[in-house]
Amino acid sequence: MNRDPANVRNQADIGGGGVYDIGCYPIVGSRFLFAAEPIRVASQIEHDPSFATDRLASVLMEFPTGQALFFCSTQLVPYQCMQILGSDGRIEIEIPFNAPPDRPCRIFVDDGSALGGGSVRAEIFDPVNQYTLQGDLFAGAIRNGTPLPFPLEDSVRNMKVLDAVFRAGRSGRFEPV
Repeated sequence: MNRDPANVRNQADIGGGGVYDIGCYPIVGSRFLFAAEPIRVASQIEHDPSFATDRLASVLMEFPTGQALFFCSTQLVPYQCMQILGSDGRIEIEIPFNAPPDRPCRIFVDDGSALGGGSVRAEIFDPVNQYTLQGDLFAGAIRNGTPLPFPLEDSVRNMKVLDAVFRAGRSGRFEPV
């Protein structure tokens, strides 16, 4: 629940808002999981009347082999979760995009048998500072001349989806990516 006018997320003239700040992560995550680019997107976007930034967005992305749906907000209770649903099972990632550096991360794996009396298995990962990992990978690529895990072209493709999200929010209909 961010209502601080000095916070970058609430400053429209410098790119504030929830979609740029938070929505970029489920977009890149979905593109990674589908190993494809979305064909088109639909979105509903609510703007803060004081800040003129997007404070709540609902986004549907259509991929060649499925759909991804996410919600993001700068003015709701803090909560993150990513669920990957398939015909035979489910994976849930708790706090997928900025996991706390002081406690383990959990991923829940449901092989689809839970409704038939089975159980959901939790995979637990030791705490790690994701920002430190990003910095180390970037520094290593510069020092060693190795490729970045996500090249600049990937960022450009993510921005194309973000642009389509905003177009769809204005038009009220699906927009091509």
